[in-house]
Formats: sequence, C-alpha cells, structure tokens
Amino acid sequence: MKHAIYPGSFDPVTSGHLDIIERAAHIFDQLTVTVMINASKKSLFSPEKRVELLKKVTRNIPNVTVESSEILLADYAKEKNAVVVKGLRAMSDFEREFQMALVNRRFNPDMDTMFLTSSESHMFISSSLIKEISSFGGDLTGLIPDEILSEVAEACKE
Repeated sequence: MKHAIYPGSFDPVTSGHLDIIERAAHIFDQLTVTVMINASKKSLFSPEKRVELLKKVTRNIPNVTVESSEILLADYAKEKNAVVVKGLRAMSDFEREFQMALVNRRFNPDMDTMFLTSSESHMFISSSLIKEISSFGGDLTGLIPDEILSEVAEACKE
C-alpha cells in the first residue's frame, strides 16, 4: 500500500491545502494529513482544533486520516513508512522545501518527498494571509473551505 503524509501547520487550513489534499488522495492509497506542532510559532488555533477543522473538511475523502505529531518529520515518516507530500506555491516555497527535504533525508535516508504545485487559483493563498484578511473583517469565501468560514472568522476577531 502506498502511504503518504501531508505535513503542515494548517493554521488555518486553506482552500490551497485542501486542493493538495484532494489531489494527493488520488495518487496514494492512504494519505495522513498531519498537523506538525511547532512550539516556536504563535498559532491561531490549538493543535487539537486544527485536527478537528481538517477532519471536518476532509470527512468525504475516504482514504484521508488526520492526526498531529510533535516529533521530527523524518522520524514520523519512518514510523509511518510513508513518502512526504509538500505543496508548492512559488519558487520561494521550492527553495525552502527542497532544503528541508535534503535535511530530512539526512536523518532518514529512506525518506522521499514529493512536491505538488498549487493550482493556479490557489497560488496566492497562505494561512498568514487568511489571518490578516480576517482580522480586518474581510470575506474569506473561496480562500478557505466553506465548512470552516464562521469558525475562522470568529477566531480572528478574538
């Protein structure tokens, strides 16, 4: 069985993230979307809430599971015996993700990373942009999955 991990902070999950999830789910037998916990990042949502939101927006994709992890991605991929999927929006994403893929292979020589480019309609979307737009009361329709619009808008008001 071909298993992949799609790691990220997903704070919050965007339409771009969901696009990568749907496309990766068609490529692999099993896809685990993993909220990677980075204690140095200031988050809008707790890891548990991010898992909950991801489960809500992926509930109709049968081969997708959602969980969180606090260990190194290289170790996590080894535990899962899985390839890693990363989404790329621009060349700047590639440079950073390529460097991370090389570091991960140093710690786990069997680990492969597969890059999927964002669909053109999602290339500009980032979680940071979502938080900024929402903090000004902007409309997030189309930028994040409809199922979580009200929860994200409410969290950004606080």
